[in-house]
Amino acid sequence: MTQIELAKQGIVSPQVKHVAEKEGVEIDFVLQGLVSGVIVIPASPNHTNLVPCGIGKGLRTKVNVNIGTSPDFYDLDTELQKLQTAIEFGSDTVMDLSTGGDISAIRQAIINASTLPVGTVPIYQVGIEAIEKHGAIVNMSVDEIFDVIEQQAKDGVDFMTVHCGVTQATIARLKNQGRTTDIVSRGGAFLTGWMLHNEKENPLYQYYDRLLELAHDFDITLSLGDGLRPGCLADATDRAQVEELITIGELVKRAREADVQAIVEGPGHLPLDQVTSNVQLEKSLCHGAPFYVLGPLVTDIGAGYDHIVGAIGGAIAAAAGTDFLCYVTPTEHLGLPGVEDVKEGVIASRIAAHAGDIVKGVKGAKELDDQMSQARKIFDWETQIKLSLDPEHSKQIHERFATGGRTCSMCGKYCAIALIEKYLNRRLPVSE
Repeated sequence: MTQIELAKQGIVSPQVKHVAEKEGVEIDFVLQGLVSGVIVIPASPNHTNLVPCGIGKGLRTKVNVNIGTSPDFYDLDTELQKLQTAIEFGSDTVMDLSTGGDISAIRQAIINASTLPVGTVPIYQVGIEAIEKHGAIVNMSVDEIFDVIEQQAKDGVDFMTVHCGVTQATIARLKNQGRTTDIVSRGGAFLTGWMLHNEKENPLYQYYDRLLELAHDFDITLSLGDGLRPGCLADATDRAQVEELITIGELVKRAREADVQAIVEGPGHLPLDQVTSNVQLEKSLCHGAPFYVLGPLVTDIGAGYDHIVGAIGGAIAAAAGTDFLCYVTPTEHLGLPGVEDVKEGVIASRIAAHAGDIVKGVKGAKELDDQMSQARKIFDWETQIKLSLDPEHSKQIHERFATGGRTCSMCGKYCAIALIEKYLNRRLPVSE
């Protein structure tokens, strides 16, 4: 049975119990969230070393890290290093987006090594194999699409991005709309090319019931992908994007009726003043389904620093109700991220997620900041370093120009906190 079916019967699975304990919420809260669809627990029965996490309303905002090979760079050891870095610095999930090398072997190695839920985009593998077998992506067959989905499910993939909302109607909207960057989603591009060439409907939409059956059999959480997400600010919240979102909302309802867990993916590139409205739009059209956003990126000129751009948008999105942030690295738009880029990206997104959790009132979020404030007040550097997201980095910075005194090297004997502590404790007259 799926997590939803168990929850409907009031059965507390080990995954539900773990999530409730980790989040500090009641078991019934998680069960009700699963039944209503506002919480998901991506947990394949075939992922045997998984430590599950919950994503959704009332829970801590989660962060995903994308790793995976490219056609030019496909070293498995490097990807496993990225995975361990993601785990070390607090990612909640990881996605294998490999497009180079032995994709199946790389995926299996990542699943075997990962205690985090693992996600994939099956259409990548389908498209690449179609080129090898048939000479072009547009020659892939419907059965080949579902065969890969089933194989990845058997391997132990916990959640899958599937671009079911890219339909002929969506493409028509795109053509009529006109865009600066058209389609920036690889999965969306693969399927759009196939649909236009073959003059047929998207198989993931046309045969959605077949997809639901597979997802149910393996308890796969469907991440309903945004193939028409805006790739620049000029394309934000246009008719093509909203057309797809309306369709996804209908597919969320059908997934719930089939007892299949579903989340919704979102933009993408959005100006600051559209971030909150996009979250509200998704929650309204998609029946409160957990929302998973890339960034969002709030300016297009942050090349080399897009992890900062994404963190700005991510903090606003999380505060507005987004449940799941996909990290952005400094190499976004420029190249394949390395191990250090993964670290920078996950920390930036964790900052954004935590900032949002404070606003949402997530249990335990503000308490961490209160602990840090108390430690700063009494110059407890050990606790400050321990509470930071990267303790070793914090320690190195603090000790770089150590003064040997209580205060840091920024203010030294002129530290405002130290001076006020002295003055308040002595209760000096104002004239002194």
